[in-house]
Amino acid sequence: MKHVTVKGLKLEYRDYPATAEGRPTLLLLHEGLGCVSMWRHFPEKLAAATGCRLIVWSRAGYGGSDPYPDTRTVRYMHREGEEMLPALMDALKIERPILIGHSDGGSIALIFAGAFPEVPLGVAVMAPHEFVEEETLAGIRAARKVWDDTDWPHKLARYHHDAPRVFSDWNDCWLSPPFRDWNIEEYLPKIRCPVQAIQGEDDEYATMRQIEVIAEQVPGTELLKLAKCGHSPQRDQEALVLDALAAFISRASGSCR
Repeated sequence: MKHVTVKGLKLEYRDYPATAEGRPTLLLLHEGLGCVSMWRHFPEKLAAATGCRLIVWSRAGYGGSDPYPDTRTVRYMHREGEEMLPALMDALKIERPILIGHSDGGSIALIFAGAFPEVPLGVAVMAPHEFVEEETLAGIRAARKVWDDTDWPHKLARYHHDAPRVFSDWNDCWLSPPFRDWNIEEYLPKIRCPVQAIQGEDDEYATMRQIEVIAEQVPGTELLKLAKCGHSPQRDQEALVLDALAAFISRASGSCR
């Protein structure tokens, strides 16, 4: 595991080198409880399938990355998309990446693409959120019960230095009254790069409206709705997702392998 300092915080990351010339750099953004290690073998499989350099990192407070000194607010994804991600790219000298985000990571990717429309070559999102649905809140309430009643805290502690904070930051923030009004749809019409949005038909945290609104506000968005798939398409339908992402990356980068 490598480390890079971003805005005074040491973040862990892995860097898979390109295996083909002329390919873009891929930035892989994890979910609300994720980190580098929780992607398992997906990053290396995606790098191999595309020939691209791929970078995956743990955001502040996740995995082995330094935590923020302050308390999380309802704008924590804005902070990542508008402040931390540009600073990370600057630190790693990355100019025109393709962003691939899952859940919170997908939302962060959309925020970045809307805030800096001239930067990304493309954005692919899996199970992103643009607004709060009752289905999402129900899933997060259910997650709290699982956290309280099972050995999930022990399992999550295998991946994070401070698993209780990782869980409470995510769960408490999403269930807080101010978060009911959280919405990032204003960023969508500003996006200028190609977009692919993937979601499982059995997503326990959202309805299909989450990706449909992207298509309605970003012309040319490619939608992929997957059967027998929950909130983690990269795990539930790995082969299909790898194929879809590889094809999208070739189109977005203007090259075919």
